Amino acid sequence: MTTRALDRSGAVPLWRQLQDDLVARLRSGEFAAGFPGELALVEDYRVSRHTVRQALQRLRADGLVVAERGRQPRVSPAADVEHPLDTLHSLFASVEAAGLEQRSVVRVLDVRADGVVADQLDLEGSTPLVHLERLRLAGGGPLAIDRVWLPADLAAPLLDADFTRTSLYAVLAERTGVRLDHSRETIKAVVPTSAERALLGCGPDVACLSIHRLGRARGRAVEWRHTLVRGDRYAVITESKAARLG
Repeated sequence: MTTRALDRSGAVPLWRQLQDDLVARLRSGEFAAGFPGELALVEDYRVSRHTVRQALQRLRADGLVVAERGRQPRVSPAADVEHPLDTLHSLFASVEAAGLEQRSVVRVLDVRADGVVADQLDLEGSTPLVHLERLRLAGGGPLAIDRVWLPADLAAPLLDADFTRTSLYAVLAERTGVRLDHSRETIKAVVPTSAERALLGCGPDVACLSIHRLGRARGRAVEWRHTLVRGDRYAVITESKAARLG
């Protein structure tokens, strides 16, 4: 095996040179068949295992590889579904845009009271709410656990709808005339519970994104939603213009 050259006399630390070289190789598709293990990298670059682990730590932080101590590093898979932040976008629309077959397993569809959710919707704690919980599938595999609450005085016509292959927003507009025109989302990385992992079919090395959304229509809060989505299948994207200087 040919040793890959690093500049051992320069000011750039070896781990950073190793990281940069691995990124270049990743982007060229060199590791399509598999990412080398720590010992292989030690031999290939003639560096210490500590140096390799420093480089892998940064690659893992950047989401380029999945690397855990005692396990073979591997290239992070590309996201199946992308969600743009600059528009009021539904998960249904994101999966459709990805060209994946979409289906939902409806776990709950009923009317209930929930004081915590009612507070988010600016309602009294005992206000009846339509609650819909679905396991969202994309391309035949689990993608997300999706839970939504809407005021029952508005959303009662949804109670007999079939949400197996239907967008909630499409049914809401068709049956009630309500169309969301504003939303606020909070997105953060979380560690799913064992029960959630079982539903989502993901292992202990897969993190999830927790997305809370408050949806409004004509100024009224009409939707409180919590979506737990697999981080290895879903990416949040945004485009920004440079700020004007001066």
